[in-house]
Amino acid sequence: MVEATPSPHAPAPTGPASVHDLRTLVLSRHPAVVLDTADEDRAEALAGHVAYELGVPAYEWTITRGLAPLGQPGGMYGSQEPAKALAAIEELSGDALFVLKDFTRHLTDATLSRAFRDLLETFAAPHRQSTVLLVGTGAELPAEVRPHVVAYTLHAPTRAEYRAVVDAVATSLIASRRARVDLQDADRDALAGAVRGLTLNQARQAIARVAIQDGLLHGTDLPALLAHKAHTLASGGLLEFFPAEDNPAELGGFGRLTAWLERAAVARTPQAAALDLPAPRGILLAGVQGCGKSLAAKYVARVWNLPLVKLDAARLYDKFIGETERHLRQAIATAEAVAPVVLWIDELEKAFPSSSGGDGDAGVSARLLGSFLTWLQEKRADVFVVATANDVGKLPPELMRKGRFDETFFVDLPETLQREAILRIHLKLRKQDTTRFHLPSLAIASAGFSGAELEQVVISALLRALQDGVPLDTPLLADELAATVPLSRSRAEEIEALRAWAAGRFVPVG
Repeated sequence: MVEATPSPHAPAPTGPASVHDLRTLVLSRHPAVVLDTADEDRAEALAGHVAYELGVPAYEWTITRGLAPLGQPGGMYGSQEPAKALAAIEELSGDALFVLKDFTRHLTDATLSRAFRDLLETFAAPHRQSTVLLVGTGAELPAEVRPHVVAYTLHAPTRAEYRAVVDAVATSLIASRRARVDLQDADRDALAGAVRGLTLNQARQAIARVAIQDGLLHGTDLPALLAHKAHTLASGGLLEFFPAEDNPAELGGFGRLTAWLERAAVARTPQAAALDLPAPRGILLAGVQGCGKSLAAKYVARVWNLPLVKLDAARLYDKFIGETERHLRQAIATAEAVAPVVLWIDELEKAFPSSSGGDGDAGVSARLLGSFLTWLQEKRADVFVVATANDVGKLPPELMRKGRFDETFFVDLPETLQREAILRIHLKLRKQDTTRFHLPSLAIASAGFSGAELEQVVISALLRALQDGVPLDTPLLADELAATVPLSRSRAEEIEALRAWAAGRFVPVG
């Protein structure tokens, strides 16, 4: 037998809640814990911290290096093979914590699965205090292994952890002389806040990158850091991130919605919290395509001066078992890490289609809907949900029940005064003097046009004016309106049926 010796040094700090939770699982004699995360550095730090507190050694295993003391190079001879790694672990006397990376994919082998369960049976003995921590992404355990393993969700990094990353990068830059560092305490806190939602490793890379680009780490790097964060989140395929500073959304003709937002903003204040008034959870925006639902989602974030995270509902689904549910958990966890934030779920009906079709996807839609509703009802993080839907007929009744969302709005085709306001906004956005146009007559001529169609009319008319070398005027806009067939005419029956269905069920936004 080989004796296991405790790690001599305290590891890097990690979130106190995570340390407490994992420590509790180990002390509760759980022989195996699965941690579904791509943040291996943080998982290692967590394991090292718990091992240090318990006074036991920590080991890590990878198929490339084999089994070795946590944080040390090299490994035990021949332990790269999963079966030999389990044998080496069983040879170690004394209690320990073992971090096995990407190990779950090997458990599909019947012999290895049996050996793994035999090891867990040894760890479950009354005199043992050892635990295996299975670290990786998309971990799907075989049915025979699942009862012996408890799943644990890693808490999002705390602000203190992000601040520690900022300090570590600053120290490294000074030591390596790759960039100068000019940071006040407030700057360090601002940079730590800017990288929330990233893994600690991603945060480290982002901060180092913006510093090396101009040779200086300074508070003015905040916009570049937010842009890098937006790119990193978008590259994951699930989320898009829009900083509050980059959201110029203007909204016309949504009087009832803007009034509701003003009242809801009061519910977000400390005074409301002192009276035990609940913070607003979210709203559902349904309606005719091109009438401003997406713009309204951006507008909510702008008027509340919050960042916006967009979740494309169609991207949640994956052909591999368990991946769809993991995508939802990942998206929610990221949104909570970035909080306070507005979470915009686009095309909600594609994420949670009517449960009548649940059997066709082996119940994935039903499980996804259940997870989302539970989170929406019980969430504690300051995440305000704006869900948009085009085809409300496909939404399950569970989502439409009163109380799921704080309010449900219907975005209809704009009326005359609303169309006038929309035309004014789009003309101003294109640097046009709106006093030169007869907007009331244009608003009347554009009956049945959506907001998106009005925007396109302005763009097309401007391009025509530039081509002809003349200024844009009312007759040019009127000609473009006459040449455009709006959706309300080309799909009249479908839109009228939608408007009739929504009458009495939704609050009009205007």
